[in-house]
Amino acid sequence: MFIPLKDENPTLKFPIVTIILVIVNCLVFFYQVISPEGLSYQVLRFGIIPYEITHWHIDVGVPRVFWPLSLITGMFLHGSLWHLLGNMLYLWIFGNNVEEFLGPLRFLWFYLACGLSASLVQVAFSPNSRVPMIGASGAIAGLLGAYLILYPTARVKTLVFLIFYITIISVPAWVILSLWFFLQLANVGLGGGVAWFAHIGGFLVGVALVYPRKKKRLKFHFA
Repeated sequence: MFIPLKDENPTLKFPIVTIILVIVNCLVFFYQVISPEGLSYQVLRFGIIPYEITHWHIDVGVPRVFWPLSLITGMFLHGSLWHLLGNMLYLWIFGNNVEEFLGPLRFLWFYLACGLSASLVQVAFSPNSRVPMIGASGAIAGLLGAYLILYPTARVKTLVFLIFYITIISVPAWVILSLWFFLQLANVGLGGGVAWFAHIGGFLVGVALVYPRKKKRLKFHFA
């Protein structure tokens, strides 16, 4: 098991959108927890339900947000504090550098596009699922894919658990991110309440969106 802690890839610009996204996700989770209806109610109301998207209707016993909007609202919901913290850790470590490369407004578009695409990929592979999908994981997976393309050799301080052996090592980003991606592939079909196809889809969309831009910038730089 491994947990990235910090990348050794400083930015020159203040990552305003990354910070706003972290704050918004935290505020939404706080609202879920303190709302009179409870966390589960908000998940049912605002989460992404594949069956509803493929059949245009579903009755879950609570008023549902208009289903196209759920593709956005579901990205900002989380099922537990650990779910939130894990996603925000990855968002902070890898998001600020991608934001610096793309610029704030383009980064926001990129983040939402990866999240939306990730959700649609999961819907395509689980069209009859009535379980709500929530979380920023699909969008963040897109950031991981982008980071792999943009900064493959950047060092990432990583907490590693090997049975009873625990240590912190610094490894190239391509090692951590490639391992993360192959773990998603390996876990497909295992369930566990995780939208594995959303992770895979978001990652690949992130790669596809940022690769042409990096290639264009390199071409311009060396022309």
